[in-house]
Amino acid sequence: MNQIQIKSDPFIHRQTTWKAFIVFGGGLLALLLVLFLNITQGEAHLTVQTIVNALLHPQDTPDHHMVRGLRLPRAVIGLLAGASLAVAGALLQTVTRNPLASASTLGLNAGAYFIIVLAAVYFPSLKSDHSLLLALIGACGAAVMAYFMSGGRKSTPLRMALAGMIVSLVLSAFTSGLQIMYENETNGLFMWGSGALGQNDWLGVRYALPWVLIGLVAALLFSQKLDMLELNEETATSLGENVNLIRFMALAAAILLAGVTVSVVGPIGFVGLIAPHLIRLIGLRRHRFLIPGSAIWGAVVLISADTIAKMFRSTLGELPAGSVTAVLGAPWLIWLAVRGSKMQASSDSGSSMGVGFIGSKIPYPLLILLSSVSLLALILTGLSAGALKIPFADVLAVLSGGGPEMSSNVIFNLRLPRVLVAALAGASLAIAGSMMQGAVRNPLADPSVVGVTTGAGMGALLVLTIWPTSSGMWVPIGAMAGALLSAGSVYLLAWKKGLNPVVLILVGIAISALGSAVIQFLIIKSKLGAAPALTWLAGSTYARGWLEFSQLSVAMVILLPIAWLLGRRVDLLAFGDLVSLGLGLKLQKTRLIAASIGVTIAAIAVACVGTISFIGLLAPHAVRIFMGQRHQKSVVLSALIGAILLVIADIIGKVIAIPKEIPSGIVVAVIGAPYLLFLMYRSTVKR
Repeated sequence: MNQIQIKSDPFIHRQTTWKAFIVFGGGLLALLLVLFLNITQGEAHLTVQTIVNALLHPQDTPDHHMVRGLRLPRAVIGLLAGASLAVAGALLQTVTRNPLASASTLGLNAGAYFIIVLAAVYFPSLKSDHSLLLALIGACGAAVMAYFMSGGRKSTPLRMALAGMIVSLVLSAFTSGLQIMYENETNGLFMWGSGALGQNDWLGVRYALPWVLIGLVAALLFSQKLDMLELNEETATSLGENVNLIRFMALAAAILLAGVTVSVVGPIGFVGLIAPHLIRLIGLRRHRFLIPGSAIWGAVVLISADTIAKMFRSTLGELPAGSVTAVLGAPWLIWLAVRGSKMQASSDSGSSMGVGFIGSKIPYPLLILLSSVSLLALILTGLSAGALKIPFADVLAVLSGGGPEMSSNVIFNLRLPRVLVAALAGASLAIAGSMMQGAVRNPLADPSVVGVTTGAGMGALLVLTIWPTSSGMWVPIGAMAGALLSAGSVYLLAWKKGLNPVVLILVGIAISALGSAVIQFLIIKSKLGAAPALTWLAGSTYARGWLEFSQLSVAMVILLPIAWLLGRRVDLLAFGDLVSLGLGLKLQKTRLIAASIGVTIAAIAVACVGTISFIGLLAPHAVRIFMGQRHQKSVVLSALIGAILLVIADIIGKVIAIPKEIPSGIVVAVIGAPYLLFLMYRSTVKR
């Protein structure tokens, strides 16, 4: 029908022709310009004449070898990677019916990166010989997890974006753990893991080129059939199309393109989001235009990002292209979130706060008692466990005022403040998660969603980079400032939409990406070792003392009662905007207060123990399994469960690899992964 209309209507035909000319003619011209500009940039200054001669009339000179052996391969791999990521994004958006889908937002990049780092540690020869196969396995696994966690075909763009973010956080935590534990084996992978286009020869191009061509040709061959996926499934099936086969082929092509890119240049985000949206905004939605147009403009975006990185190399140092694309892409995602109406219309769908609820016959007071006793037992275990094991009898004797002097010093000066900080930080993060989930009305939300964790990491590293000789007290101050700045930016940008949950979460994802890009830059710029930097960023209770305990105690005493008093209002938020307003709730004010409490208490916790994720997601969910959505009761029980989780993580991190310590944040991710899989199953069944 559309083809007949276009052919029979001269005006529409002329419009399509002009749009195609802008996309392809303008795109190819822009691509040639940025390619040449990229080649001119570099540490060694070369004249334009030298570069032109090297390209057109090569000679056996050092300058010509530099242009043809280093700069040209880098530009070409940028072209291939940009085209691959953009087409992968276009295919994923079509297959999932999700305008936010891309290799980065669905976790494909994180999955491929994790598997390659894992192979570098345990199977180095396999990594060298079969990096593409490994990347494909990782990308496939991450895509499947994100797809089913979001509810499969019943998912909404919001749920899929959140599921992809959670999968990426889990896999990134595992990757960081490997880099910390095996610093020598993973040496050099941090820069590559930030997305770096640097090439020493043509090997990367020769390796990637055939696979990229296969993926692009496969996508083009199915372009007409992919148009059918824009229709509903029943209509496409009635027209004789095998919808499942089309989806499978498109998904396979997308994973191939994303996998080969990660295997050569590392994970690079946002290219697959920017380029397809740009083509669709121009008005070319048919896949015979969308796929090649996305490829051209994806190459333009990535090469432009690399050119910007090279331009500022003399002043800022080496910048990974992935960090620059995040800086370019985050504002794009913010604009899409604020502008988009279709996603906002579906904000109520798929956001049930009852996901995972199974009901419970255990009385609430008994749950509180059992949790309190468990926490106390774990605290005593934490005082006993460590490189120096202290018998329980000595622990009890020391707490009673006696016991050996050495045990007393170890417990009161090292272990007691540490385990109490772990308990209070876990409780704080759990309260923050409970408040955030209630405020944005989505069970997959936690403090990471509004940029608290990445903002805190950015603030702390800024202090370490700009003022390396400062006292230790300034690091948590910088972390808190960064967390509040990030969260404040999210709320400010989402305010015009009435703090709509969809807008709030999507803007939070964008701000988090910006923060991550700044963190990558700061680590590379300051020449911090990857392992020490990752240890802080992963979240650790190591060497925490009475100062952090006092800070967390004040926050809990002030903010927990306020969070409890807001219980009835937060419960009303779960009914949806229209019902809440009908019941007389001041929606925007309540949402802002609830979220602000969550952000503040999370910022204080992150400032004390680093960027620990998932407790704000796991603890409220664990409570909701037994109690459902009753905020006044669940916020107290969530605090106890959060404390238990982080104390367990602290104990495991101390004893599992003596004399090394594994950061608590990584242990929490390992503990939380099975529960996330359970949640994925429950969510899919419930929907």
